[in-house]
Amino acid sequence: MRALGLGALGTLLLWASLCGQDGPRVAEAQTVLSTLVEAYGVSGAEGPVRDAVKRLLPAWAQTETDTAGNLWVRVGRGDPLVVFVAHLDEIGFTVTNIRDDGSLELQTRGGFFGSLFEAQPALVHTDKGDVPGVFMPRDSGATRHTPPPLRVDLGTTSRATTLARGVSPGTTVTMPKQFMRLAGTRATGRSFDDRVGCTAQLLALRHLDRAALKHQVVFVFSTREEIGLEGAQGAAAALGTAPRRVHAIDTFVSADSPLELPNFAVAPIGQGAVARALDNSSITPPAYVDSLVQVARARGVKLQIGTTNGGNDGSVFTPYGVVDVAMGWPLRYSHSPAEVVDLRDVVSLADMIQAVAETW
Repeated sequence: MRALGLGALGTLLLWASLCGQDGPRVAEAQTVLSTLVEAYGVSGAEGPVRDAVKRLLPAWAQTETDTAGNLWVRVGRGDPLVVFVAHLDEIGFTVTNIRDDGSLELQTRGGFFGSLFEAQPALVHTDKGDVPGVFMPRDSGATRHTPPPLRVDLGTTSRATTLARGVSPGTTVTMPKQFMRLAGTRATGRSFDDRVGCTAQLLALRHLDRAALKHQVVFVFSTREEIGLEGAQGAAAALGTAPRRVHAIDTFVSADSPLELPNFAVAPIGQGAVARALDNSSITPPAYVDSLVQVARARGVKLQIGTTNGGNDGSVFTPYGVVDVAMGWPLRYSHSPAEVVDLRDVVSLADMIQAVAETW
């Protein structure tokens, strides 16, 4: 066995030290979240993430998958019907064309800061397995104009050799990712949006007191949110006017970072879950925000209130008369390769979901 270098050994010791200081809830949140984060699932290709969610569900949970690829878990009986929805997908690319030189032309799937991906490792997900590559940098580092669309270099020199590796138009592409602990209870990785939402729903289901439910609750793990809330649209159409409320569980894009102005969307990480009172797609009626606050106080759960940019899956339920009461967690550096989250916020969000399901 090869001896570990000092750097690797130090990393392992730091990881063990951090985990050893965790309470059981934070440790459980890390186990679930790290598993989901390290599964790949570009919008439209969420299968691996959906399978991971199934494996992490409590033994009693019965699942169904609809024609949109959404995963459903139903709990309890009676009215009113309440829905929680978090999305399975992540931003990424699909291959649109293979050039004669073997490089890949791409279409984005979700919102991007393309410059963050230039000259970084790429991972092409094929039926034969993952193929490594590089997101090609622009021709000149001094170029001030908008850079051309990203391409991927696999190291091949012809279209035929790229095809032989199992790559074809429609194949999905991402950047490699890994869940990593930072100091205290913070962690970094890619696709916390919305693997944290899925984690919070899973944790709530694991700890749910099913005997306390007074009505039916449906948990939906939706598809294709990043390209237009498409999976949620299918779920909303299937349920129609039956739900009384929908709770979209998604990122609160927070200005709590060193480079952003503190005049909008500030929800400090580590201070608990966030009631998304308003975003670009929905407005939560003030009385419902007040009710969330009361639930949080009754359970002793930290809850912040804020307004932010972006949309949420619950907004496509509102045309059916369903009230969207969105909740999330504060996230730094959204849609980047190095998002930052605090695991205490993940636990807080899970506790809010459980409390709302059981008592509201």
